[in-house]
Amino acid sequence: MAVAKFAQLKTYLDSEIIGQPHLTQALLIAVLADGHLLVEGPPGLAKTRAVNALAKGLEGSFQRIQFTPDLLPSDVTGTDIYRQQTSEFVFEPGPLFHNLVLADEINRAPAKVQSALLEAMAERQITVGKNTYPLEQLFMVMATQNPLEQEGTYPLPEAQLDRFLLHLNIDYPDADSELAILRLTRGEALEGEHARIEPLTQADLFAARKEVLALHLAEPLEQYLVQLIMATRDGKQLDDQLASWLEYGASPRATIALDRAARAHAWLEGRDFVSPEDIQAVFHNVLRHRIILSYEAQADGITKDQVLQHILERVAVP
Repeated sequence: MAVAKFAQLKTYLDSEIIGQPHLTQALLIAVLADGHLLVEGPPGLAKTRAVNALAKGLEGSFQRIQFTPDLLPSDVTGTDIYRQQTSEFVFEPGPLFHNLVLADEINRAPAKVQSALLEAMAERQITVGKNTYPLEQLFMVMATQNPLEQEGTYPLPEAQLDRFLLHLNIDYPDADSELAILRLTRGEALEGEHARIEPLTQADLFAARKEVLALHLAEPLEQYLVQLIMATRDGKQLDDQLASWLEYGASPRATIALDRAARAHAWLEGRDFVSPEDIQAVFHNVLRHRIILSYEAQADGITKDQVLQHILERVAVP
C-alpha cells in the first residue's frame, strides 16, 4: 500500500516537474532515506517548484531561503527577540523550522551561515545563545548550486558536502519536454490551478522508512557495497590508473548513505530485496561529492563521474 502511494506521488511530481525524472526520483530517495539533497544545474530548471510540489505531496511545510553574501546565521536559524511588554527575550524561529527547506544557491552564503546550516542538517537541532531547539522529525534540506557563475561564491567545505546524502547534476530538458512545460505553465496561467494530489501523511512516510530499512540485503551484496567504497580509498587494489586519479576517498558515512539510498531505490521499484542494479543506480549520486581528484586527474580533464564509472566497471559484481 505504501509503495502504491509513493508511486502516485512520483507520478504527481513528474506531472509538475516535466523532463527531470532523475530529480523527482532523487527527491523521493532522499526523503525515504532521511537524507539531504544537493542539486547542481543551470537556473530555471524548476528546482524550487520540485521541493514545493514534494511538500504538497507529503503534507509538510515548505520554506525557501535565498542565500546571499550578506546573510547572517540568525536569518536562517532565528533569534531571540526582546519583548518590552514582558521584559523577556523570546525565541523567534527562523526558516529552518520547516519540514522541507530549499537552500537556494547555498555556495553564496558565508562560512558562519554554512556552519549554522551544517548543525541543522547533521544534528537536527539549532543552537541560539545558550539554548538548543530540536527541529521537526521530518526535516530535509535541498540545496542548489549554480555552476554557471562563480563570482561572489563560497565553496562548501568537504565536511558539509559529506552531510548531503545525494549530489545530483541536472541539465536542460529535451525539445518535447520543453513543449510540455510551455503548455503546462500556459494552462496554469489561464486556469489558475495546479495538479492536485491526496497528500501522504507523515505517519505514512515514517512507516515507509521502516519498510526501507527492513529490506533484505544479502551478505555478498554488503561485501560488494563495501568494496566499491574501499576502491575510492585505495585505487591500487583495482589498477594504478585509478590510484593516480584519486587524492581522497569516501568516508564511512558514504557507506551508510549508499546502503540507505540503494534500499530506497529498491523499495520504490517495488522489491523487498536490494539488487546490484540498485547499488549501481545510486552510486554516482552518493559518491560524486565525496571523492577528491588528484591534480593529475584534473589536468587530464578526468571527471568524478568517469572515475566512479571506472570503479563500477572493475569491481566484481556478486
